[in-house]
Amino acid sequence: MDTVRSARRGAVLIVTLNRPETLNAFNEEMHRDLADAIAIAETDTTVRAMILTGEGRAFSSGQDLSDRRAGGAADLDLGDTLGRLYNPLVRRIRALPLPVIAAVNGVAAGAGLNVALACDIVVAGRSAVFLEPFANLGLVPDAGGTFTLPRLVGRTRARAMAMLAEKIDAETAERWGLVYRLYDDAALVDEAVRMAERLAALPTNGLALMKRAFDLAETASLDEQLDNERDIQREAGRHPDYQEGVAAFIEKRKPHFIGRG
Repeated sequence: MDTVRSARRGAVLIVTLNRPETLNAFNEEMHRDLADAIAIAETDTTVRAMILTGEGRAFSSGQDLSDRRAGGAADLDLGDTLGRLYNPLVRRIRALPLPVIAAVNGVAAGAGLNVALACDIVVAGRSAVFLEPFANLGLVPDAGGTFTLPRLVGRTRARAMAMLAEKIDAETAERWGLVYRLYDDAALVDEAVRMAERLAALPTNGLALMKRAFDLAETASLDEQLDNERDIQREAGRHPDYQEGVAAFIEKRKPHFIGRG
């Protein structure tokens, strides 16, 4: 996979977008390679956490405009790109039965930013820059951007970011809640790995159920979500990892969780 690299550190899968000459812009080949990398996390039950990051000076600058016919043709269908590539990508990231960390190095723009926001936890280097540039092309944020962005930074900031297409620096992004934590650039991936290893040591099944609960809460009423929590907690309580966690607590020892399965 030339455009995407995958590496293992124990139970952690590190997936690196690898088109640094384009600031890791998405083309069809990179979509295919990233889909193959995500398939590893989907099928290999020894993977208990995943990191998504970028090679070089960027996480991703978004869609590679040279990869599509954008000459103003009446039959140009940008919705096809979303329907075939970005929407399945975002859905697969959200559906992974394990935590996913986006480690944003440098530029995260357009669909690149919105793919990062589809991950469970976003951390960033101090030189990171966040940008929704769609207004400059007469487009709207995609890859889930109109859904995730206002839920993270609020309606006012989300619309201003999108309509003004202004760059947001890392400190502002942290203050607004766009990212969870900032690290020195040189330490970013190592810190993300440490965080992922901590997650990988926890009950993976429980974290997967937690993802499901939070996703359902995005569109549920309080009454509906109370019922969702009841049903999901019932499922969680029947998993062997819950019994192991309780036993370890009572016996004052380190728990040994099954993880996935």
